Amino acid sequence: MFASPVFMITVALLTGICLIILLSTRYKVHPFFSLSVACFVTGGLGGMDVTAILALMKEGFGKIMSSLGFIIALGTALGMVLQANGATTAMANAIIKRVGNKRSAFAMSFTGFIVGLPIFCDSGYVVLNGLNQSMIRRTGIATAILSTAMATGLYAVHCFIPPHPGITAAVGTIHAEIGRVILLGLLVAIPAMLAGYYWSVWKGRQFGAVIADTGTAASDAEAAGPLPGSGLSFVPVLVPVVLIAAKALCPVPGNPVLKSALMMGEPSIALAIGLVLALCIPKKWKTNEINGLMHHGLEKAGGILVIIGAGGAFGMVIHGLKLQDHLAAMQGVKAMGIFFPFLVAVILKTAQGSSTVAVLTAASIVLPFLPGLGLDTENGRVLAVLAMGAGSMAVSHVNDAYFWVITNFSGQELKPVLKVYSMATVWMALTGMLAVYFLSLILL
Repeated sequence: MFASPVFMITVALLTGICLIILLSTRYKVHPFFSLSVACFVTGGLGGMDVTAILALMKEGFGKIMSSLGFIIALGTALGMVLQANGATTAMANAIIKRVGNKRSAFAMSFTGFIVGLPIFCDSGYVVLNGLNQSMIRRTGIATAILSTAMATGLYAVHCFIPPHPGITAAVGTIHAEIGRVILLGLLVAIPAMLAGYYWSVWKGRQFGAVIADTGTAASDAEAAGPLPGSGLSFVPVLVPVVLIAAKALCPVPGNPVLKSALMMGEPSIALAIGLVLALCIPKKWKTNEINGLMHHGLEKAGGILVIIGAGGAFGMVIHGLKLQDHLAAMQGVKAMGIFFPFLVAVILKTAQGSSTVAVLTAASIVLPFLPGLGLDTENGRVLAVLAMGAGSMAVSHVNDAYFWVITNFSGQELKPVLKVYSMATVWMALTGMLAVYFLSLILL
């Protein structure tokens, strides 16, 4: 019994996952190396030789690079340009002006949601921190409320909407249609954002206002000079989303001109258009400032891509074990359905901290099980990706870098951040998964 192929492959898989978690958390090994080591350990325990493991790793790495390389690089560059020219702050100010001080917590949450579309949640929090501190001083609302509301707004899009790295990697691994992931991801991210907002307002009232001395006045883009117009600032963010959505929703036309027009909805092309539009926003750029910004952006994207590539390699090794052939008929797995990807991502996120690593590793694990779970369809793959995105939210705590960004920049003690922000991520994950489940009732 214990020498059966299913048992040995399961042991290999669990050993690889535990090794990733141990190396990443206990020994602080870079995820690229922890994932690469896990490939050899998992493949070796599963009966593969080194040559076969290397071949699978190269294949998985290459497939991920070909599908996601340009998207991640362009998305990172777009976010950095919008941060540098003040567009993110201009968007934030416009939202707060529209919503008003009386609803400042919702204003910060919605600001995080919009600003988080093009830039990563940790960068977004740093960019908006000066605005958040100003709002705390102006209104006297508890820091735990406003900081958590803003943080969860950023977090909602980070875990659900491409081109953020984790969810984009899952799209590439699962072979989901990225346009549908963006559209349905927005439908799921909104209730998740609201769950974080309502929890922050309810629980954050227990704690008072804290004005953080971050020593980074320059983090508020207003310090760098006049801001661009709010309408102009939204254009580089909204145009790529509209182009990608149009391509996803419109049938392929017979007219070659319309067909060429729809090609602008290819994610790489759409993000390139957004980047050009961002660079067109008026700003007095210093000599070589744009080149330096692009260089820094590509360096940051490169670090993300090697992690994602290693995740693709790990996924290909798991696929090569052919565990799916043995387990496809098991009723226990089938019964879990859309909840299986969610639970895998929750376990990985809680154990090792990074949402990106959690969702890309979960995608590698879930891919072979899609047929048995009843998710091996176009909509099924999209919903599986979103279920993993929901799972990658919980639980954000002391092993998550974003947790410490929030703690340090908000100036709060550890206790309120754990009680308000960390618990908010639990409610966000559950709400997001509930939204995915309701979508599955309609689309599957």
